[in-house]
Amino acid sequence: MKNNIKPIGCIYTDFGTKFGVPRQSGLAGELRGRIVFEKEYAREEAFRGLEEFSHIWVIWSFSENEDKNISLTVRPPRLGGNRRKGVFATRSPFRPNSMGLSCVKLEKIENTAEQGIVLYVSGIDMMNGTPVFDIKPYVPVTDCVREASGGFTEETKKHFLNVDIDEELLNILPQEKRNGALQMLALDPRPSYIEDESRIYGVEFCGHDIRFTVNGNVLKVIEIL
Repeated sequence: MKNNIKPIGCIYTDFGTKFGVPRQSGLAGELRGRIVFEKEYAREEAFRGLEEFSHIWVIWSFSENEDKNISLTVRPPRLGGNRRKGVFATRSPFRPNSMGLSCVKLEKIENTAEQGIVLYVSGIDMMNGTPVFDIKPYVPVTDCVREASGGFTEETKKHFLNVDIDEELLNILPQEKRNGALQMLALDPRPSYIEDESRIYGVEFCGHDIRFTVNGNVLKVIEIL
């Protein structure tokens, strides 16, 4: 069986590493990305009609995990990291074919002189430079199953931290990136099984290193480099 899957482009985001990237798409609507396509696909006719949709599916590659060993069971972080579930029952990035699926908001489509068609999206959950395999429109009448059950994910609670950051530090970030940074931090980038109040964490975001501690339900930003 012939199965040649190759990237049609890549997405550019503010995350230089996977730490800090939201665990699911759509959780932080202020986090934005830009999808740039290979020349053969960056043509207006390939996207004709896509502007009629508000959201799209992006099929992409967990490119940083391609050489990692794959286990048939994983420990979902929001279950405390101590309960094993089958890899196909989870959204684990460590998968046999390293493929991700994200539903993101389509902010705009731009036809540029240098890169052809570029898609601007929000609610991303990908690292900078992530390869993209395909784009499909999100169709509410079929893609939203209201009676669906959520399995073990219904045991997990929505978890948000209160972000404490001095205005002087926040102003180090570009103005258009500040709300995204706050949303990302509020989602708690840490694995849920780590609770070390003395530990200093660092997230690489839009070219800066955001360093913080967590005490209880408060995330304190202590430095932005």
